[in-house]
Amino acid sequence: MVSDQWGVNMNSSSEVEDGHGQRAKSQTFCECVPSSSQLKHRWSDSDTVRQTAPKRMSCSYLLCTILLFVAVLLAITVTGTILFLNHSQSPAISDGPPHITTNQDEANALVTVERGDGSRINIFIDPNCPDYNSNFLRLEGVQTSLLHSLTDHDSDLKSVKGQDRALLVNLAEEVAKLSAHAGQLKMDYESLRRGQSNLAQDLNMLQTEQGKLIQLLSESQINMVKVVNSISDALNSMQKENGGLKARVKADLQRAPVRGSRIKGCANGSRPRDCSDIHASGQRENGVYSVFPTHYPAGFQVYCDMSTDGGGWTVIQRREDGSVNFFRDWDSYREGFGKITGEHWLGLRQIHALSIQANYELRIDLEDFENSTAFAQYDMFGVGLFSVDPEDDGYPLTIGDYTGTAGDSLLKHNGMKFTTKDRDNDHSENNCASFYHGAWWYNSCHMSNLNGQYLHGQHTSYADGIEWSSWTGWQYSLKFSEMKIRPTREERESK
Repeated sequence: MVSDQWGVNMNSSSEVEDGHGQRAKSQTFCECVPSSSQLKHRWSDSDTVRQTAPKRMSCSYLLCTILLFVAVLLAITVTGTILFLNHSQSPAISDGPPHITTNQDEANALVTVERGDGSRINIFIDPNCPDYNSNFLRLEGVQTSLLHSLTDHDSDLKSVKGQDRALLVNLAEEVAKLSAHAGQLKMDYESLRRGQSNLAQDLNMLQTEQGKLIQLLSESQINMVKVVNSISDALNSMQKENGGLKARVKADLQRAPVRGSRIKGCANGSRPRDCSDIHASGQRENGVYSVFPTHYPAGFQVYCDMSTDGGGWTVIQRREDGSVNFFRDWDSYREGFGKITGEHWLGLRQIHALSIQANYELRIDLEDFENSTAFAQYDMFGVGLFSVDPEDDGYPLTIGDYTGTAGDSLLKHNGMKFTTKDRDNDHSENNCASFYHGAWWYNSCHMSNLNGQYLHGQHTSYADGIEWSSWTGWQYSLKFSEMKIRPTREERESK
């Protein structure tokens, strides 16, 4: 475009020169500027060019120099225009200081530097290294590298812009903070390592103590087996001695001065001590009679069974229809309750007074709801025989050898104290009377429970009815039970 303008100017100038014909210098200058046909002719004919006059050669050289200068000036102008346009279209850069944060946008970024133009620089450290010492070493290496980089840039700080200088200063401060935090973490890590070492030592000590304890328990178990065997042998020896002692006690009781000799009959007007005396006087009718035991001179009424197995039995307990509540307290069982001709308990005081005046035997008659009957008989019976204060001693039971058809469910109660719901004398952790709804010479707890609830035969509850376990088990409540005593055969024959 510039070349075309130059051509037009030259042509216009030539026309002016030709029109007026007045300026010789202009004409001379125009003559130095060849037309396009002349140039073609001159380039095609080299001989003609070589023959041009020296003045014409000087004009050509001057013209070429001017054209070269114009081309360079044009290139500089175009380049400046392009740079100016690019600079005017680029976004303005904020002069604000850079923003440095830690672990903000990147999960694994140790340091995030946000520049004013929106760009970010993230410095990463792998947090999943298994060796924590190597982590600290790597962190220290990063710190050292950053410090070296900052040092290397000290020489260039004069040429760096203000925001880059602020960036480097903030980065140095952040690295210093991280270095301090890393040092603290390293100290904590060393402390944890020492704690782990102490825990390992404690664990080793515990394992050693565990071994000693296991050895001690093993030795204790062996010793315990020896002790149990010794106790078992001692119990067997005691049972054997008890058998011999029972025979001696029985003989001693028969010779006990407190019992003395019985008054023979009642025909001479003496008062009967029990139903056996009444039977000996000729009475054969079952019913209610008054008796006057040796140690109970005021006397009391009893029911006499004059027909069963020779008669002369003094009834001390009867269950037959459930009309009387037998789940009573200590005072009731001590004094007695119920109706003599029906269900009743004679009373611990009365039974004690009867049983200590001679050698007595016990018979228990039983009947179920299928009208089957059975009995259990014991050749020795007493309540509080060896007690100075029988109530304070709990009216303990003394029982002898068993015979009968119902099976023995009383010998395991031998020597036991009487227990009611308000006085616990048994060997169980619980009160057996409260648990089994009765009152008896409980051990822990019972093989029989003749003062339990009247439950009409089979029941779903356990052992809380009128139970005689050797005959009907623990979940069958009997229809009828009757406990009665009389002097032994030797005592009766000595009348």
